[in-house]
Amino acid sequence: MATQLKIDFVSDVSCPWCVIGLKSLEVALARLKGELEADLHFQPFELNPDMSAEGEDIVEHIAQKYGSSPADIARNGESIRARGAVLGFEFNMQQRARIYNTFDAHRLLHWAETEGKQEALKNALFSAYFTEGRNPSDQAVLLDVTRKVGLDAERAAEILESDEFSAEVREREKFYADRGIRAVPSVIINDRHLIQGGQPVEVFESALRRLAG
Repeated sequence: MATQLKIDFVSDVSCPWCVIGLKSLEVALARLKGELEADLHFQPFELNPDMSAEGEDIVEHIAQKYGSSPADIARNGESIRARGAVLGFEFNMQQRARIYNTFDAHRLLHWAETEGKQEALKNALFSAYFTEGRNPSDQAVLLDVTRKVGLDAERAAEILESDEFSAEVREREKFYADRGIRAVPSVIINDRHLIQGGQPVEVFESALRRLAG
């Protein structure tokens, strides 16, 4: 009988290393199919909770926040692109010119969990932003993405036009912040074991097998 593991994936829609972490985790879980079953939940984290609606130029934002030079940003971007390609994900860095507020995306992800579509929506949001360069704070984009993964776009519009699930998302953000989560991705297994960063597949596979065993 396969071992059950609860996995909380704390991340942001605008975090490229969260894409790497998720894709690596998904490959690891596929390799361990039959040995363990994952109860996977996506938890909210905002890298830039005070970001304005129009967003900011990505190069200017990273330079100001981390002190990175344009050359540093280009090298890091190429590293991320290469890692993504190995995992079957296309990072189109030329398309990603700006970084945006992601709170509404997290509200939809909270709702999508109740509909059994959370992982599908998470992956679709990653593709919309990092591959297609679309704005994940734009309601039209969010409605299009929800529709593509089989969610009710009318219901999504109701959520976006209200403050529904705002309190729940804020509560989850505070829950993880109070427990010391300051960087993402943070992968928490069975509420006890933490793996941080966009780790390689083998790191996730080894850790999951050890915990399952």
